[in-house]
Amino acid sequence: MSVQFLPLYIDPGTGSMLFSLFIGIAAAASFALRALYLRLKFLFSGGKTDRNSDSKNIQIVIFSDHKRYWNVFEPICDEFEQHKKNIVYYTASPDDPALLKKYNYVHTEYLGEKNKPFAKLNFLHADIVLATTPGLDVYQWKRSKFVKLYIHIPHSVSDLCGYRMFGLDHYDVVLGTGLNQLPSLRKIEKLRPAIKEKEFSVVGCTYLDSMKNRLESFSKDEPHQKKVVLVAPSWGKSSILSKFGNKFLESLSNTGYEIIIRPHPQSIVSEQNMLRPLQEKYSDFEWNYDNDNFDVLKRADIMITDFSGVMFDYALVFDKPFIYADTKFDKSPYDIDWLEESLWELQILTKIGVQLKEEQFPQIKEIIASTIENTDLQSARNEVRDMAWQKRGKAASEVYNFLLKKLQKLETN
Repeated sequence: MSVQFLPLYIDPGTGSMLFSLFIGIAAAASFALRALYLRLKFLFSGGKTDRNSDSKNIQIVIFSDHKRYWNVFEPICDEFEQHKKNIVYYTASPDDPALLKKYNYVHTEYLGEKNKPFAKLNFLHADIVLATTPGLDVYQWKRSKFVKLYIHIPHSVSDLCGYRMFGLDHYDVVLGTGLNQLPSLRKIEKLRPAIKEKEFSVVGCTYLDSMKNRLESFSKDEPHQKKVVLVAPSWGKSSILSKFGNKFLESLSNTGYEIIIRPHPQSIVSEQNMLRPLQEKYSDFEWNYDNDNFDVLKRADIMITDFSGVMFDYALVFDKPFIYADTKFDKSPYDIDWLEESLWELQILTKIGVQLKEEQFPQIKEIIASTIENTDLQSARNEVRDMAWQKRGKAASEVYNFLLKKLQKLETN
């Protein structure tokens, strides 16, 4: 009787665990070998040491896990280039726009996809690492013992407790867009005694500053013959496409408006089984997958979303109204589940947007029309803008100055 060997299958959760185990073993071996090397070097040098002997050490590193965050980092890189200060930019996207820019002082490098970037980052020698990526020291990305400071910069003005569980626990510093992001962060830290209180500094929002500058360079658009409705959902079980899908899009198809659907980038990665049938059925709609969302936001007369942070890009920069779907947000996968209150953005939605309930789908055309004409929403947008997008126009220089001061302090110590 012949024996048949089945191919080995490892599910993603087990794969992540095995990868973390491998990294842990490799790290232990690396630290042991490094300690032995330094001890031998010390003995053979007659007891002399050289503080600057480690040529692998980098002062400041930016890590981007996806090209879509280039809008956050480009103004910062431009600031370093302008001041002729060196910085290293690592990316996990082979087509990251950063790789095509002609910099002299910003050194860009593609680290590979999937787990390859973490194989380097987990042993990185650097003074400071700046990243938008949550989950440091929770999933595959581990804190390197050779990095002195990890700094998180958000890619939205939204509540920081909207990240998946334990998203920011192991960062040292958070650079916020406004003071609206501080209260829930501090509450989470108090509920988790094992983590230390992070330094929090308001620096503004780099990509909103850039978007505002781009918008001001354009002349005012002429009114469209047909109203343009942009659907810009989040992703996951609570998103409008996942929850209402056909029923919602069918109601839009009967409005006679021009409809643009812009799925969340993570949906493209994780929710193809949901997206593909919708795109095939509603092929008359425009399905937008541009890396840069500026043009599509500029074209739209109104946005329909759920709890996606893009609502603030649209409302605060373009000063236009939006409708938000009542999706009964499930907060269990997120840090906000530890707190009694809901996300900050969900608390202020009723001020700056108009709610859409499932039973109102048949009246969606009338709701869109009345929301576009609603002038009362503008004063509320102004209030939220002052709260969540502070230091407007200065974010890139604020981040640059903060990083330089931190670097000087680390070198002094």
